[in-house]
Amino acid sequence: MKNEEKSKPFAKKSFGQNFLVDQNYISKIISVLDPKPNETIIEIGAGRGALTGRLVESGADIFAIELDKDLIPLLRNEFGENENFNLVEEDALKINFAEITKTKDQRPKTKLVANLPYYISTAILQKLARQREAFSELILMFQREVVGRITAEPGNKERGFLTVLVEAFFQAEKLFDVPPTAFRPIPKVWSSVVRLTTKNENVLRNEKLFLKIISAGFQQKRKTILNNLKNAPESLYKEKEIRANLQPILENLEINPQRRAETLTLKEWIKLTNFFGQKNV
Repeated sequence: MKNEEKSKPFAKKSFGQNFLVDQNYISKIISVLDPKPNETIIEIGAGRGALTGRLVESGADIFAIELDKDLIPLLRNEFGENENFNLVEEDALKINFAEITKTKDQRPKTKLVANLPYYISTAILQKLARQREAFSELILMFQREVVGRITAEPGNKERGFLTVLVEAFFQAEKLFDVPPTAFRPIPKVWSSVVRLTTKNENVLRNEKLFLKIISAGFQQKRKTILNNLKNAPESLYKEKEIRANLQPILENLEINPQRRAETLTLKEWIKLTNFFGQKNV
């Protein structure tokens, strides 16, 4: 077993790779994902195939995404003969997920599973939010602190841009923690698995504007929402008088200008966005 492990490609720091090897946690992830033969499942970062093998065995159509060229031959050799295995040699941040899983029959929406490195957490969540209509649910593993941010309630100091982004488009549920010893190489931090379920209703009139506003609102977390919006980029203000009158505007929207962004609820962010949208900002 040790010789087999040594013969496999090493994890690369440049890709933020830590391969999941603990069979107990692999089983837990498969259990919550619950893959079925009539489903399509995307796996981001197939790595050495620890999850991939179990997914292929389920009978679901698997689209395994892997960017690391050194891992491609390993995945092809292990799973290439399976009709339900599809290897996608691309960067997940550049993929149109709906396009790669197109089928002629009317299948349930795609599920997604991924063990994601810290450095792409914000970028991948933004992309998944944009393409959320392709998915029924996502089972994602991040560093524990990232999941803490994703699930933070209003008033929690961990609440930030990522929290509001996810809350706007998904129902988030933390499932369980994964210790460093479950990976090779062993990282210095714990990980957590979270389930994101796509929300059916779209309460936003202008998603791009919404993201601009929450980005501005959390620009400096220790400052008030008033000060952060006052210091927002010029591109946010086509009408100059809005910047000058932010305090009464916030008060009219029943948002205390002295509050910090972390205390605002999703409804309040939407209220702000809709006001700015009406003013053609």
